Amino acid sequence: MNIIEVKTLNKWRKDNIVHQLIDVRESWEVEVGNMGGIHIPMNELLESIELVRRDIPVVVHCKSGARSAAVVHHLTIQLGYENVYDLRGGIIAWASEVDPNIEVA
Repeated sequence: MNIIEVKTLNKWRKDNIVHQLIDVRESWEVEVGNMGGIHIPMNELLESIELVRRDIPVVVHCKSGARSAAVVHHLTIQLGYENVYDLRGGIIAWASEVDPNIEVA
């Protein structure tokens, strides 16, 4: 499974490296704090699969990395996506290492 560190993702953002960020947390978690990107709750992924791009790197995140790891595994193993990354540590790591002002539910 492809993994990306929060500092690497932050560099991608600063360097304007084209990618898609997908938040798979529940709506109430996203309302508390988010990193941008698109919101597709984990349990709605298959219904919204057309939103997941294949032409650019896709970074999937959740609160800690557990749900996003499951989603990345499913996208790569079951659906054949190749350029998908799990954000190690999720939004907790992002808040800890990149943006301490972001709230995490």
